[in-house]
Amino acid sequence: MEKLSAKKLTLAKQIKLVELMNNMFNSGFHLVEIVDFLDRSNLTDKKFVKKMQQGLENGQNLSEILAELRFSRGVVTQVALSEAHGNIVETMHLVEKNLRKMAAVKQKLISVATYPLILLIILLMIMLGMKNYLIPQVVANASEKPNLAIEIVSNLPRIFLITTAVTAVLSFLISRILRYRPALKNYRLAAKLPFLAPFTKLYLTAFFSREWGVLISQGLDLRQILEISSQASSRIFAEMGQELQLQLTQGQAFHAAIMKSKIFTSALSLMVEYGEMKGKLGRELMIYSDECWEKFFNKIDRAMQLIQPLVFLFVAFAIVLIYAAMLLPIYQNIDLNV
Repeated sequence: MEKLSAKKLTLAKQIKLVELMNNMFNSGFHLVEIVDFLDRSNLTDKKFVKKMQQGLENGQNLSEILAELRFSRGVVTQVALSEAHGNIVETMHLVEKNLRKMAAVKQKLISVATYPLILLIILLMIMLGMKNYLIPQVVANASEKPNLAIEIVSNLPRIFLITTAVTAVLSFLISRILRYRPALKNYRLAAKLPFLAPFTKLYLTAFFSREWGVLISQGLDLRQILEISSQASSRIFAEMGQELQLQLTQGQAFHAAIMKSKIFTSALSLMVEYGEMKGKLGRELMIYSDECWEKFFNKIDRAMQLIQPLVFLFVAFAIVLIYAAMLLPIYQNIDLNV
């Protein structure tokens, strides 16, 4: 069998594929017919369609095929759970909606960061030029020791490169360490960090409440839902399912176990307790999930709006240093001559 490229679908192509599949599921097509249509229509790259065909031949379901196409674990888990509760059309619509929001976030991040980064690179090149050509002449003509601005401008490119390299190495090491730790421990740590906590709790609350809500609406009881969760491909979903199973076995109420987990918003346990009393828990969890997704993406949007001013602030500081490095020695010489 021909070996297929390990290259993954871009986010834009993932959205296009999910949109096509969502529309066809809505029109009553089943998975085999959809893959056959994609093969004949040339709307998706042939190598990815071939991978889907091979998945069908091997008896894989949709979630396993999407995993082979290297969709995110979150998407794969959502689709796998929809295969358990049978609501594939609604799930694909939600996946498409969230992928579009992530694409918008990514595009906005690029647009926000591009111009300041270009300025920053130009400034660093200017500083390198000053360090190699202008500053040696200024220092040679100056009667006093180089001022602080000259020292900073001379060393700033080196500091920037060292900081970037150290950050990259630390990020790599942290990602490797986190990969071998239980996912639940990682998310609990993130839920304690001041900046990450709101994003972590909103994301997990939106993700879990949506899937739990759909499963409850399908008539499954909590033990069945947690059994399905504990077998999910997503590490956090599986580990959370196993922990909640254990706590329910020990006689803990579902809403109390959720509160004890410390990775969800405080409102979720109240929502569960209230929904259980009213008997409309499934529907209320789905509504609350939509609200949490909205808050999550709004928070990301506001966070990105802070990036550009911070970068511009650093650029302004660098420009002031450049002027100080050039002008202070001149003023010092003028004062001495006077």
